[in-house]
Amino acid sequence: MSALYDDAAKVLSAWSATSEDAELARKRTLDLLADGPEAMTRAHRAGHVTASALVVDDAGRVLLCLHGRLGMWMQLGGHCEPGDTTLAAAALREATEESGIDGLVIDPEPIDIDIHEVRCGAADGAPAEPSVHFDVRFLVRSPAGATERISEESADLAWFTPDDLPSPLASGTVRQIAPALKRIG
Repeated sequence: MSALYDDAAKVLSAWSATSEDAELARKRTLDLLADGPEAMTRAHRAGHVTASALVVDDAGRVLLCLHGRLGMWMQLGGHCEPGDTTLAAAALREATEESGIDGLVIDPEPIDIDIHEVRCGAADGAPAEPSVHFDVRFLVRSPAGATERISEESADLAWFTPDDLPSPLASGTVRQIAPALKRIG
């Protein structure tokens, strides 16, 4: 996890946040990273860094999943794994696993960071415990004509226009759409 930790510290130190909320979250995430590489893992009791992806197609639609356990619509993403060497690679891996879409292309610069409380299980399948996700979010572009496939983690997966989003929507989901669409402009 040291390569992933080094990448997270480098990316977040250099990133120009897309909003005041994102800037506050960036600073708080850098404070968390001061605890060392363990901050990238579920074992870190103060919370841990996660990586997610807002998948966007050429028409400007966003792909959201109805999270099976949480019952809310949100971007794709989740926990970093030992084989991940960059936050962007972790987000792309998660997006590919959860969407079933091959050929996704990630923009390596974050579009948002959201800090939120969750209940997540340990990697060994232990019961879910309260934790905090410091979720670094990336723009991922879907290839034309891609067909998504629902993963085990999702109850549903669908494309939405930014002005017709589903409900219930996870907090922080809307905030990342404008910076993503601006970047693909």
